Amino acid sequence: MAGNSFGELFKVTTFGESHGKALGVTIDGMPAGINFDLDFIQSEMNRRRPGGNTLGTARNEGDEIEVISGVFEGVTTGCPITLIIKNTSQKSHDYSQIKDVYRPGHADYTYEAKFNVRDYRGGGRSSGRETSMRVAAGAVAKLLLNQVGIKIKAGTIQIGDIKAENIDFNHDFNNELSCPDEDISTKMVELIKKAKDDLDSIGGVIECHVNGMIAGLGDPCFDKLDALLAHAILSIGACKGFEIGKGFESAKLYGSQNNDQMKMVNGEITFLSNNAGGILGGISNGNEIVFRAAFKPTPSIYKEQETINKNHEDVTIAIKGRHDPCIVPRAVVVVEAMTALVLADRYLVWRAYDAR
Repeated sequence: MAGNSFGELFKVTTFGESHGKALGVTIDGMPAGINFDLDFIQSEMNRRRPGGNTLGTARNEGDEIEVISGVFEGVTTGCPITLIIKNTSQKSHDYSQIKDVYRPGHADYTYEAKFNVRDYRGGGRSSGRETSMRVAAGAVAKLLLNQVGIKIKAGTIQIGDIKAENIDFNHDFNNELSCPDEDISTKMVELIKKAKDDLDSIGGVIECHVNGMIAGLGDPCFDKLDALLAHAILSIGACKGFEIGKGFESAKLYGSQNNDQMKMVNGEITFLSNNAGGILGGISNGNEIVFRAAFKPTPSIYKEQETINKNHEDVTIAIKGRHDPCIVPRAVVVVEAMTALVLADRYLVWRAYDAR
């Protein structure tokens, strides 16, 4: 199946299914000699793992990372790094009732239309569990980016129609939503719990900030840095929208309002605003990168819905199993991970150009 690899010089290939024996990732291109902080990687996995958040699924997985290759005596060797986690809490029998039925909002129909076969156990590769190995690879990418001072931080700024009012990313987020607005986060939690009580689900918006950026990352035309970020973030299964900087708001502005004017301050190039979100012409300008991603409601809900089966007959379905009433809390670290993969890859490309 195509579409399982991402990146050019920092290339990752993920494998495994939601209800298979294990999931894994192979990372090719990680430079040698980087301290391999397994505790940090595990802490990133814990942010996403099922059962690690009271607002999420009841499925409880340890998601303990096993290092198969590419690391020796605590440092990277320059050879491919392979990491795996084992599935221990899958309940495939929960899905036997839908093996011949297409779930609304899921990829059941499209996977079968493309491959003429479908893993109905939790959705197989289309399951959100696939993102676990993106997080593992992203954590490794963060180890590389830390070497050059690039830091990535994402947070929840909207759940349903409830929006954060004080969006300050310069402090720790002390809530399960990773929301920068502690007061508003309690209202967001209430909305998620209400959706769950109503046998429904709710969506939201994640904002991501990247600091310590280097000017010059990204390439003209088809490999613009913002285009690659959009590709990466929209490849997350539940993501349905992406905007950077002012995004859609820029359509309401005049050029005189939207342009980020420049001046020299203490001998350094300084932008007087950041409406571009840190990227001009597809290349980073050294400013903070800021973008937002919209996530749809979890399609697995317990309410009865209309659909069709494999025989193209009209049927109804009431989905069973263990599902997130809102995927946003666990998607925050996935957004960070995909951002890290893009930046690690483009950093290595930039370094290769710079070395000529």
